[in-house]
Amino acid sequence: MLKVPKPAAPTPAEQLRRKRFLSATLITCISLVVIGGSLHVVRLGSMRMGEMRALATYDLKEESSRIRAQGEDIVLHEENEQRKNRTAGYTVAEAEALLTKEQWQKLNRMVEIPAGSFQMGSDLKNADAASHPQHAVKLKAYLMDKYLITNAQYARFIAATGHRPPLGWKNGKIDQGALLYPVTLVNWYDAAAYAKWAGKRLPSEAEWEKAARGTDGRRWPWGNKMDPKRLNTYYNVGSATDVTTYSNGASPYGVYDMAGNVDEWVADDFLPYKGTDAAADVFQGKVARVLSAEDQAMKVSDMVRVNRHYKVLRGGSWKSDPFSTETYHRDYAWPNSASDFYGFRCASDVPKSSK
Repeated sequence: MLKVPKPAAPTPAEQLRRKRFLSATLITCISLVVIGGSLHVVRLGSMRMGEMRALATYDLKEESSRIRAQGEDIVLHEENEQRKNRTAGYTVAEAEALLTKEQWQKLNRMVEIPAGSFQMGSDLKNADAASHPQHAVKLKAYLMDKYLITNAQYARFIAATGHRPPLGWKNGKIDQGALLYPVTLVNWYDAAAYAKWAGKRLPSEAEWEKAARGTDGRRWPWGNKMDPKRLNTYYNVGSATDVTTYSNGASPYGVYDMAGNVDEWVADDFLPYKGTDAAADVFQGKVARVLSAEDQAMKVSDMVRVNRHYKVLRGGSWKSDPFSTETYHRDYAWPNSASDFYGFRCASDVPKSSK
């Protein structure tokens, strides 16, 4: 029987070479895993950006000309506040003559939202935590404006009350062609004052959401798939639009512009839903304050907590990213804030005679 000789024990030099080879192999494997994971993350990010670009509906090479400078809205609002005592640009008769009788009747239409429960908020992981959790809300029947409040309607309010005109109106007059655009550069107090004058009120947050999504929990007024042809958002137009434009984007009850065009003031403070997983700090009101001479010299400020609440805005706007136009998405701002993408509509109780 042939004997197989035992292999010779590796020399110290051979053992060192083997250890180095194994170490190099291990390092190579780890590096490949890290690189592979990084490429996967980059690919996911690229897919997300691709999705956003696909929804942008305008050439992103034009982006620099479409984005407002940081702080511009604050400056506009300060100018707006200084116009409180400015004389209105229209007389009552002039304001009434801005539109035909048929146009006034159309804009003043309200839609009855029936009594019952609906699902408010969302459990989707990619939804802002402030929209969590989805929960059932029961409402009595109410009326909601079919259209956003327009410049023409706001002009009648100004003529009748002497309220200051929005900053965007030159010499207190509406820009040519913008009569049926939603009124903007109005703060929460302006919106509430108009609603009271009109014999109505601002809708509650729950009333707004039910009118937007119905009872089947849809993400957008028309369904669960984003469709840029059904709304004015993400700079696909570049400004607000006629409130009667997007008939194909109406809610289940026939309410227009519940997604896009302008963000809408509602009555509620920005408070957490019961059982939310959102951080409490999200709902904490904060203002910018300069706390030292050094900070003042460096033109920096700190966000300081205050014992006041933001107000809720709903629906997204012509500037929003598409995911801010989802029916459950909650935006917020201080009630004295104003912007060229903040507007509103009104609601009211159902008259007893029609119940």
